[in-house]
This record gives sequence, structure tokens and C-alpha cells, in this order.
Amino acid sequence: MTRHTAAVITLSDGAHYGTREDTGGPRLAARLRDEAFDVIHTQILPDDKAAIVQCLTYLSDTLKVDVIATTGGTGLGPRDVTPEATSEVIQRTIPGMAEAMRMRTLEKTPFAMTSRQVVGVRNQTLIINFPGNPNGVDECFEIIQPVLHHVVQLLHGHTAH
Repeated sequence: MTRHTAAVITLSDGAHYGTREDTGGPRLAARLRDEAFDVIHTQILPDDKAAIVQCLTYLSDTLKVDVIATTGGTGLGPRDVTPEATSEVIQRTIPGMAEAMRMRTLEKTPFAMTSRQVVGVRNQTLIINFPGNPNGVDECFEIIQPVLHHVVQLLHGHTAH
């Protein structure tokens, strides 16, 4: 299997300022490594839309990573701005992936209906918003895992099925 690159960005004021441990980011990085992704960049950012936009743009346009996986900031709190930042940088949405994550996790918790994850593409980079909770990361990753490499291959022009 071809190895692809990935970046994991944790979006949390608490984790950024050291008042809360980042558990979602390491879990997400481990899941990507298990799927033969080279995680070449990890970062913890505060819930700041401009900083998130800048980071996502840099990772896709300059580092040209294949997948950017974010964790956190997808809820309804006043500082939860990950979906808005992601929507600002993506050029195409992949609503089916986000809907599939919400639908499957809704079977486990009614709070899944409040998650605002966005999945989309900027240039040849797939950007996926995951929840901040490590259990939510695992549940959502299991849902998108079967199509992850296929989507990356399509974004790089390998369209033969």
C-alpha cells in the first residue's frame, strides 16, 4: 500500500494553554499511523479561527500533506470554531463522510446530533474534523477508515476503480 502523509491538529484552548491534557490528538495520530500514514506534523492550537485557517492553509498549500485530521472544536460552545475555519479553506465538501460519522455515533449517544464536523478538500488535501473526545475519535475513524486511502488516491488523480 502506498504511504501517505498526514497532519494532526488539536483545537482546544485548554490543551493549548496546558490546563487540559490532549488525548484526542495522540489517539488520532496513532490511528493514522496504524493505517500506514506518515504523521509528519502535529500541533495544538487554541480555538482561534484565524490561527486554524492559517494552519490548515499552510499544511495543504505548503507542506502538501495528504490528510489533515483535526480534533476538537466541533461542538456548540462559543469558542468552537473548527467547522467555520475548515469551511473557509476547503474548496469542495464531502458531506457523506461527515454525515456517516454523525449517523453512526448517534447510535451510541444522542449528543452526536450536535456535532458540526466538516469534511472537505483543499487542492489535493483531505481535511477531516473529528470530535475532541478520544472515544469519539475512535468511533469516527472506524467509520471513515474503509474509504480513507481511496479518497486520497482520487485526489491525486488515480481514478481507475
